[in-house]
Amino acid sequence: MLTALGPAAAGPPERTQGPVATPGPGEVFQGYTLSTLTDGRMATREEFDAGLANHDPFYAEPVLTGTEAPGTLLKSKPVQVQFTGFRPAHLAAWKLMYVTTDLDGSPAISTGILMVPVDGRDDATRAVVGYQEANDSIGAYCHPSTQWTGGDPIDGASWSALGPLGLMFNRGLAVMITDVGNDGDPNPHGVFAGRFGGMANLDGLRAALALPEAGLSADAPIGLFGVAGGGVGAAFAAEYQPTYAPELNVRSAVLEGMVVNQRNFVRTASGSVGSGFAFAALLGLEPRYPQMRIDEKLTPVGKAIADNFRTQCQTPAYFALPFVPLNTLFVGGADPADIPDFQPVYDDNQLGVGTAPKSKVLITSCQADDSPMSLVPAQDARDLADRYRAGGTDVTYAGSNCSMDRFLTDIYGWGTDLFGMQTVDWLADSLN
Repeated sequence: MLTALGPAAAGPPERTQGPVATPGPGEVFQGYTLSTLTDGRMATREEFDAGLANHDPFYAEPVLTGTEAPGTLLKSKPVQVQFTGFRPAHLAAWKLMYVTTDLDGSPAISTGILMVPVDGRDDATRAVVGYQEANDSIGAYCHPSTQWTGGDPIDGASWSALGPLGLMFNRGLAVMITDVGNDGDPNPHGVFAGRFGGMANLDGLRAALALPEAGLSADAPIGLFGVAGGGVGAAFAAEYQPTYAPELNVRSAVLEGMVVNQRNFVRTASGSVGSGFAFAALLGLEPRYPQMRIDEKLTPVGKAIADNFRTQCQTPAYFALPFVPLNTLFVGGADPADIPDFQPVYDDNQLGVGTAPKSKVLITSCQADDSPMSLVPAQDARDLADRYRAGGTDVTYAGSNCSMDRFLTDIYGWGTDLFGMQTVDWLADSLN
């Protein structure tokens, strides 16, 4: 069934009607989540400094033989979750390194972090979420397994994940967050390559279910959850799962604010508040699509900015290029949305042109192009819902009110929905 919602009413935060509902603060800070705060503690100076150092030898890669199956767990390490110097209680976590598949079909390595609430439940009965953050960082040590163990503390991707994670843990869900590649790899990361992200998500779930210490069931109900750039990987994971990982019991997927069409995103975001993220999107595609040959197309200024972005985390680097038309960074004023070498890459990352997901799907994105955060054309999400529905997917479309009116009158609801918190109950209920 395809369901559309009208604009959310302005005013104080309150539950709305329909398939998704904006959670009030009391629904976030209660039960398990509240206990992690009241029973947690601040890190010592030594623990804080160790988290910031973040050059963990765990990320050293073993040599692959080429025969390892996707999802093979290469190594694991129990870790203490630490965020901005705070160590929450009652939360078990492990860094994982595992085998996934590159775009050419060869084995590749990814890392990630598995977090399991310690709440008295039998871990063998837990549902699991394959989470992909709004993490657009191209540099090393900028990804979830570093963010949640004390490094990169100002990154907007982890801050935007706090609310959804708290709600997921309240519902007893285990969460596996992929780094979409090896977080410690010093080379630029291909985080925007959606097909690679989809396979890294599914293989991270395989590795999590294979970790004996976690005690999760091999047939655990699974939900996929992705926001923005992570929504692209989650969508490809949903599309790929029936053929790439049919043994995984994937029941549902939440796709929030995702880039459905990279070409449209680059064109729309250029010259906006999100110019830096659109430029980073190109640089985050190239590691998996070297035929883009971006450097030879850039002006000297564009090349200097690209060299900087390739070594940085998204916050604050990518916010430092607002309102810059991207064509000013390319030789001859070329619009990167139209550069011929980029077209096959855009086409390869188009959502909704392959196999439609077999799982239920909730798509939520800005319902109108009416705010500075409307970097992805609103119609793209509705078109994706239609394509999935035509392929037989049970789709719910729940557009969010991202308007400036709501920003000014209900900033809590505006921000909460922007990060996908309103979808967690739908996701958890779908896994029962």
